[in-house]
Amino acid sequence: MKTGRRKFDSAFKAKVALEALKERETLQQLALKYELHPNQISQWKQEFIEKSAQVFESKVLKESSDESVSELYQKIGKLEMEKEFLKKNLKRFGLFWGLLFIPWCLR
Repeated sequence: MKTGRRKFDSAFKAKVALEALKERETLQQLALKYELHPNQISQWKQEFIEKSAQVFESKVLKESSDESVSELYQKIGKLEMEKEFLKKNLKRFGLFWGLLFIPWCLR
């Protein structure tokens, strides 16, 4: 019977990659322990090393994006208030314009 491909979550991959980085056990020993191919462990280890810098970059990007999001929400709130103000005052101005200026223009 043929078995399907196994899928591993990121926590498991990180755990195996960290153990490989510690080098307390050889790749062969880790492969036997976790029932993986040594090449798979090497690949996860390399990916872990390459992407480790992103952990610190994401905090900076997240902080700057949070600031821009809050600025955008403030802008949306301001525009909503302006829209409501203009709606209310355009109704008054429209009546004023209709009563005073249109009859004068038609003369």
